Amino acid sequence: MGDNPCCSSERIMTGPLEGIKVLDLSQGAAGPTCAMALGDLGATVIKVEPPGGEWGRGLGPPFVGDVAAAYLGMNRNKRSIVIDLKNPAGAEVVLHLAEQCDVALESFRPGVSDRLGIGYEAMSSVNNSLVYAAISAFGQSGPWRDLPGVDGVAQAMGGIMSVTGTPTGPPVKVGLPAADMAAGVYASQTILAALFARERNGKGQRVDVSLLDSLLAYQVIPLSMYLASGQPPRRMGSAAPYAAPNEIFATSDGHVMVAAYVPKRWKALCVALGRPELATDPRFDTNEKRVADRPGLGEVLDPLFRERTTGEWIEQLREADILCGPLLTYPELMAEDHVAQGDTIVTVHHNAVGDVSAPAFPGRMSGTPCEYSAPPPPLAGEHTEKILAEFGYRNDEIQTLLRDRVVSGPSTQG
Repeated sequence: MGDNPCCSSERIMTGPLEGIKVLDLSQGAAGPTCAMALGDLGATVIKVEPPGGEWGRGLGPPFVGDVAAAYLGMNRNKRSIVIDLKNPAGAEVVLHLAEQCDVALESFRPGVSDRLGIGYEAMSSVNNSLVYAAISAFGQSGPWRDLPGVDGVAQAMGGIMSVTGTPTGPPVKVGLPAADMAAGVYASQTILAALFARERNGKGQRVDVSLLDSLLAYQVIPLSMYLASGQPPRRMGSAAPYAAPNEIFATSDGHVMVAAYVPKRWKALCVALGRPELATDPRFDTNEKRVADRPGLGEVLDPLFRERTTGEWIEQLREADILCGPLLTYPELMAEDHVAQGDTIVTVHHNAVGDVSAPAFPGRMSGTPCEYSAPPPPLAGEHTEKILAEFGYRNDEIQTLLRDRVVSGPSTQG
């Protein structure tokens, strides 16, 4: 695994976003993964948490010490400050920080940030070059605006569960928080676009990203097919509704994924299976016919794949230039040299919890590579006093804020 140990949360950034300051008020998964991506790209990320820490710290088990492993995986390259936003003086602190930041990110329900005095209008009034990004379940407008929602609700209402699962089984939630991850990706992308626009016109702007819209964008292929045909896609397990064979097949000891739907590879697969005549079988000689008669195709192919092991099939199919791969579990995947010896997984160190490993930022840049030198803050408010000092607060002002519980550090909560 890629190893980037660091025993402190201080770092010198050299990434493409060096000099950009992000005020991250988000919690959960979508906002934190967005902010982490910006931090991986070199931005300085200040994580604002409520007294006791954000609720994502309890997203477990498993836990590392008292902190959820999921939280640690989504919050590297950040520093934590605790601010009580229910205290009117807390909003003043947030606005003071926002005045000196480039990006503000929040994931409150629509209207909450305005009621707290830290919404777009309030922040832009003190910093008109600020990019203010709000992530919500259903967006800042429309009939569903005020509905509460989380990833599972967005997956149910966003259509993706209706096309996930087996033909005879119930609708299935994707085995990861797909709506949260999609929103985090699109939010970071839109923030970067807004920063680029600011370079040209000097003005900040409001960014609105919802779990629902992001999930719809991720479904561009099946939704485009439905919008063109009027036919809702069916649940098809591992198969693709537009290509066959393009699915998982059981072998004698596991499973193999095979994509052999273009004419050249369909013919090669038939030869590899020992059934060259299938290539010209009038039932299966085009992709369209194979898609239309997928059950019949399965009746022919399924018993053939069960005759050999996954390893034997992988070797033979790759020799024939057929797109394929074994079904790997997480332990098997992490043991693969391609992952274990590459930069796919990175590790950072914190003295309080030890090493924290998580997937790296997926983009690779030759001139301004990502850095993973700052660990996630396992202690809420771990950097409160240092951050306030960096933003111009005098020591006596900091001590007053701590005394009045407007802000908190690790030893002043409870």
